Amino acid sequence: MFQKEMAARIIAPHGSKTYGVISVLTQAYYSGESMMILKPGSFTPPPKVDSMVIRLTRREELPNIEYKLLRRVVKAAFGQRRKKLSNALKGTIPNEVLTKLGFSDLRAEQLSVEDFLKLAEYLEA
Repeated sequence: MFQKEMAARIIAPHGSKTYGVISVLTQAYYSGESMMILKPGSFTPPPKVDSMVIRLTRREELPNIEYKLLRRVVKAAFGQRRKKLSNALKGTIPNEVLTKLGFSDLRAEQLSVEDFLKLAEYLEA
C-alpha cells in the first residue's frame, strides 16, 4: 500500500505524465496492477491523502543487466525530462546509437521499459 499518487507512478505505462524513473526501475523487475483505492476514512486517524494497494509480481525473466547501470541510464534520461534523448543522454550514449535504435528524437517518457533495457545493454557491451 502506498499513497495513491506514488502507487500510480510505480505502475504508470510509458507515455503517461506520471511515468518516470520509479516506473521504469520497478517495471523492469515486476509487473504491477492496482488492486484498490482506500479513502482516508478507512484509517484511524485518517490521513490527508488517498491510498492505493498495488500488486507487484516478480517477472519470470529478469533483465540480465546490472541494476546500477540501468538506474544510471534511466536517471540520465529523465534528468532533463522535456529534452530529447539525444540531448539528455549526450556524453552517455553516442547520438549514432540513439539514431540507429530510433530513439534520438524521442523523450524519456516515450520509451518503454524494454527500450531502456536496450540502452543499458548497449552501455554494458
